[in-house]
Amino acid sequence: MNDKRFHSVRLEGDKCRGCTNCLKRCPTEAIRVRGGRAHIIDERCIDCGECIRVCGYHAKVAVTDPLSSISGYKYKIALPAPSLYGQFNNLKSISQVLGGLKRMGFDDVFEVARGADVVSKAIRERLKDPKLPRPVISSACPAIVRLIQVRFPDLIDHIVDVRQPMEVAAMIARTEFARKNGVDPSEIGCFFITPCPAKVTAIRNPIGHEKSAVNGAISVLEIYGLLSSQLKTTPVDLTLEDASDLGVGWARSGGECNAVSPDDSMAVDGIENCIRVLEEIEDNRLKGLEFFEGAACTGGCVGGPLNFENNYVARSEIRKLSSRDENPQLNVDSGMMNECDLYMSGRILPNSAMKLDDDLMEAMRKMERIEKLYDELPGFDCGSCGSPTCRTFAEDVVQGAATRLDCIHLMKDQLRVMAEQMVDLAKTTRE
Repeated sequence: MNDKRFHSVRLEGDKCRGCTNCLKRCPTEAIRVRGGRAHIIDERCIDCGECIRVCGYHAKVAVTDPLSSISGYKYKIALPAPSLYGQFNNLKSISQVLGGLKRMGFDDVFEVARGADVVSKAIRERLKDPKLPRPVISSACPAIVRLIQVRFPDLIDHIVDVRQPMEVAAMIARTEFARKNGVDPSEIGCFFITPCPAKVTAIRNPIGHEKSAVNGAISVLEIYGLLSSQLKTTPVDLTLEDASDLGVGWARSGGECNAVSPDDSMAVDGIENCIRVLEEIEDNRLKGLEFFEGAACTGGCVGGPLNFENNYVARSEIRKLSSRDENPQLNVDSGMMNECDLYMSGRILPNSAMKLDDDLMEAMRKMERIEKLYDELPGFDCGSCGSPTCRTFAEDVVQGAATRLDCIHLMKDQLRVMAEQMVDLAKTTRE
């Protein structure tokens, strides 16, 4: 499952029209348009799904596992993301979704919200360490973690070393099911019901640990229709619900902060908003901030591109489902905290995709050439050249991925000079 260069976000070239919408919205400038078609630079892509949202031709897609993939395991456990509950209007009880998943062919269901409870408590413990750099940054959104790897490597040490809720949920679910039923853990397949492509990539190419405990990721869109039909006849069974309201609240922006409960925290949703705040953190302009929760999707996980429902409607549903208790508490006992390894086993490393060259002197020479060319460009950032900005175009030219005349403004200047030369040549010939 651990494919080094795996990306969930893919381009279907035959559908692309080279419109540059995705070019302008990619937060890591990972897209170029060449030959009338978009191209994704693998090293820079963080699988945030922004290009999927803005592509009017549906040329960007997310690769996930089909529902049929669960048949590859003798025992199947569904791991529903808390955001799944927000996809159904006026849901009487979360247990209907859990029961519906079991009717669809899963042998058991383990709420990722329950994993979020455990992670919340683990983060609370980590925040007691005064040696941790402040603000401590959540590791829950893999798109934000990869964004930091690419654009903010100096902030990597701020990322809390607690695994994502889906990983913790998978480990606990497999252990509990194997112990309860007396089966071999290797026969159990844990499948995450995912709202976004970043989670799929995090399973195939984990961050902070060698191998994922999750065996596959099925999109919410994949199971929505079948699950909806199951809800009509699935009775309410409160014994199926184990997660706290705080764990369920992780589905929307601010839910993690509510569960972790630091004195001074900040929850930011939307990739562009996160970038602006991370820039302030990098510049040390947010002194006193204890904890930062960043979500690449607007509204949090309820805004993931693989969801069915409008993110504002889903967020409202989650709010209702996660406010059943006046004073909610994390549903975590000490035994659950010892059920699995909650912490990352390896250091998160920076992504060097934006390095100009491995050789420092050569990189400096390239930077000088980039600055010189950039000064010659109009600064319109129009994207007509196939690069997102004039600066990235200058970099592409220096790196050999484009030519000066790909800029229509430089080409116009060149054509004007050539036209003037031809006129002068014609006058000289007549004389």
